Amino acid sequence: MMAKAYLVGSGIAALAAATFLIRDGGFDGTDIHLFEEQRTIGGSLDAGGSADAGYTMRGGRMFEAEFRCTYDLLSGIPTLDDPAVSVTQEILAGHEDFAWDDIARLVDGNGQVVDTKSMGFSERDRLELVRCLATPEGHLDGKRITDCFGEHFFITNFWFMWCTTFAFQPWHSAIEFRRYLRRFVHLFPEFASMSGIHRTRYNQYDSIVRPLVAWLRERGVTLHTGCRVTDLGFGPGLRSSTVETLYVTRDGRQEKIAVAPQDLVLVTNGSMTDASSLGTHTSAPPPPPQRSDAWLLWHRLARGREDFGNPGAFDKQVQESLWESFTVTAKDPAFLDALARLSGRETGRGGLMTFTGSNWLLTIVANRQPVYRDQPEGVSVWWGYGLFPDRAGNSTPKPMTMCSGREILEEVLHHLHLDEPTAARVLETSTVVPCVMPYITSQFLARRGGDRPQVVPEGSVNLAFIGQFAEVPDDVVFTVEYSVRTAWTAVSRLLKLDKHPPAVHKGHHDPHVLAAALETMHRR
Repeated sequence: MMAKAYLVGSGIAALAAATFLIRDGGFDGTDIHLFEEQRTIGGSLDAGGSADAGYTMRGGRMFEAEFRCTYDLLSGIPTLDDPAVSVTQEILAGHEDFAWDDIARLVDGNGQVVDTKSMGFSERDRLELVRCLATPEGHLDGKRITDCFGEHFFITNFWFMWCTTFAFQPWHSAIEFRRYLRRFVHLFPEFASMSGIHRTRYNQYDSIVRPLVAWLRERGVTLHTGCRVTDLGFGPGLRSSTVETLYVTRDGRQEKIAVAPQDLVLVTNGSMTDASSLGTHTSAPPPPPQRSDAWLLWHRLARGREDFGNPGAFDKQVQESLWESFTVTAKDPAFLDALARLSGRETGRGGLMTFTGSNWLLTIVANRQPVYRDQPEGVSVWWGYGLFPDRAGNSTPKPMTMCSGREILEEVLHHLHLDEPTAARVLETSTVVPCVMPYITSQFLARRGGDRPQVVPEGSVNLAFIGQFAEVPDDVVFTVEYSVRTAWTAVSRLLKLDKHPPAVHKGHHDPHVLAAALETMHRR
């Protein structure tokens, strides 16, 4: 009897796992089932809306040359625009043709571009940075970034660029910060220009999710939407990790699915975009719900099971993991023209722009147009987010979370110091959709070893955890690469395959990379 695979969730981890099961594991697509609680596929790699109502996407994903698992996965997936071109080829070609070259990465409170040739480090900052890099991970258990650095570090150009590129907060995990330093040290010399960053041609949903889903559906994979897995039933034994039953709720009805000994169950535990709350151009997002369904399954599984991790380390401090993004749909080129003048780069080449004087610590980006495959001519889309949405704005006397889309746009225009006629034109011709995400950086919260379960728990024969909250040594969360690596690891280990994921890139082992990074750190 052929083995079946049951995947909980439909984010990039589950989509990648289904692909690896077919590509490397010899599974027939008809034996693979994905269960998704939402009505849409793709998890955090989302994009929706319309030109008239306003487009919306919770975030954007950045890639780089050493995303080895992701580029391997997508090298076999055709793009929607041209089946002869793979998604990987499209991303790499886009970087060749239209790379970022940011010369206005930071803008101060007066609307002036900050000189980022210097990282702004004091001698103490440099020493603490080197010490953090050299500290064994086990010595940072439970520590925050503020436990490793003095106050000055958090007002340096480096920190402003680092925290807004990767969405770190000072209270986040020192373990994750150290991993990021080591993982991306090769990008230090070009960090201000962001020229080492790769991007998808369109938004992440159009460029990655839709091609993957099309490939999987062509091979008979079943994607069950509106279908929530509420619990797993295990075989006999106090600490059994062999799944025998899936408990599912579909359209209000409860179902039980028997899992045979040879079947596989891959669970996406936790969700960084669960309980997201959308506002409108004229209204603020409603408060997120107090209770999150996407975390309940992990809580049930981990009860009394240390080997299944500790979800409470990630979903119980919403005030430390929440921020807000916004998507702007413009029917007039006035804003993008003004941004191009300030940034010194045509639309799509400028990269991120952070307003260092912003109480919300606002960052905006205008990517290459169109951002959506169905985006009409004459319509443009840009995006932004605030890392401190609980604070009153500089011109808006209330927290970002309580602002409508229009009020957020007014705050952005305040920091850009546009002339009144241009600002009025932008406000008149733009639609802004804000989005509050209570768990968006939950994977960065201070944690200890064991808080994330191993991808394949010890003794497991058919259960694996995948996604942002499963443990992979050395690699970094809040990346597509991390999710894809967990998926490949799960399939490879459960099926005992000879083909394993490529090693995590370790630029910090290369003396030339370290020398270049140190030279960047010492620029004045």
